[in-house]
Amino acid sequence: MDPRRATACEITAAIVSGEATAREVIETMLARIAALDPKLNAFTNVARGRALAKAATIDADRAAGQVLGPLAGAPFAVKNLYDIAGLTTRAGAAIAGDDPPAGSDALVIRRLDAAGAVLLGALNMDEYAYGFTGENVHDGNSLNPHDPRHMTGGSSGGSAAAVASGMASFALGTDTNGSIRVPASLCGLFGLKPTYGRLSRNGVYPFCASLDHVGVLARCAADLAAVYDTMQGSDPADKACAQREVEPISPHVPEGAKDLRIAVAGDYFRRGGRPEAFAAVDRIATALGAKREVVFPGAQEARAAAYLITAAEGAALHVERLRRRPSDFDPAVRDRLLAGAMIPAGSIVKAQKFRTWFRDRAAAIFAEVDIVLAPATPCRAPLSGQKLVNLDGADVSVRANLGIYTQPISFIGLPVVTVPVFSEGQPLPIGVQVIGPPWREDLVLRVARELERLGIARAPVAQSVA
Repeated sequence: MDPRRATACEITAAIVSGEATAREVIETMLARIAALDPKLNAFTNVARGRALAKAATIDADRAAGQVLGPLAGAPFAVKNLYDIAGLTTRAGAAIAGDDPPAGSDALVIRRLDAAGAVLLGALNMDEYAYGFTGENVHDGNSLNPHDPRHMTGGSSGGSAAAVASGMASFALGTDTNGSIRVPASLCGLFGLKPTYGRLSRNGVYPFCASLDHVGVLARCAADLAAVYDTMQGSDPADKACAQREVEPISPHVPEGAKDLRIAVAGDYFRRGGRPEAFAAVDRIATALGAKREVVFPGAQEARAAAYLITAAEGAALHVERLRRRPSDFDPAVRDRLLAGAMIPAGSIVKAQKFRTWFRDRAAAIFAEVDIVLAPATPCRAPLSGQKLVNLDGADVSVRANLGIYTQPISFIGLPVVTVPVFSEGQPLPIGVQVIGPPWREDLVLRVARELERLGIARAPVAQSVA
């Protein structure tokens, strides 16, 4: 078992069986980070001492005959807006560097730690999570392991780079408008954005509270399910966190897509992208026997409304920092926040009302089908630093348009798994969204697992760094 290429579940099985020790696994991963991260710039902090201490505890527990946790020894890292005890939660910003270190871990990290997972450190991201590129003027750009000339996507860019390069078996990210699904698509990973409110955001730096989701990136569906199961649970400290019992889905993931009603999103989701985005959807639809097409009425307006709400809520969060230290922001982020501060209140009220209307239209669709397929990004990964991309015959902003297919879905909080699709002779992947109704993470992960079984979706460690 090579931990650089193994899944989290494979690593835990090897440690539980005695095939490997946790220390061997973590030392291997730390050495890989030392070798690769100078090239990919995924990490902002490496928690070497903490990781080795946790590994020693796991090995001692196994030697004593104790039952190990379901993720024992699985090495992971988190986007640098999750609180990590003893580290300042910078959220990719220079201003936040003056804040005191976190006094404790974010709740979901504590739950993973209790399950035996080993935290390796914090990961690079777009400043304040406001971006789709994985580019950061303070910490440098995270780079795509499949071809480091290209961007990772964002804002969870470091999370994607760490997993795609084999520096971590899984990573936590956040998704407000697509910040897990976009980098999963560009870096060839499975990425889970659960239903809004399903996982606690306690100890996670906010961006847009009415849209922020906690989620995970991994190299297989089983790892997504195992991590999701571990992080589940209500939390009164996060007012948006649903008061739902833990509903383990890992036992159901192997059931696959049998008897599920699967459709392809048409109209808005068949426009504005390059041929490879639609070809990936068609390839998956064919493999699953999905012939029905459904239309989300108002999807374009939903994207616009999501933009308004994001800009206004983000501006409200940062207004004091904008007044005191405007020159310390990434200029691109600062300008969008300033624009958000000037949005009329009436426009936000209309956007929120439209959200209710759009949610009802989506509910009607999911009364007829179980799963909807749609592109995750309109194109493969652009070059790092690239400003414009040609979509539908027009040169448009990369930063503004990588999330055109993800924003309408997170706008109403639906659960989604992005699955990676590779084409023969093309090193850069592209992703497809597998979208389900609220609280049915089991369905989207069942489909993801079926696509793995069929060999359509896969997430190998990037060959360029192998």
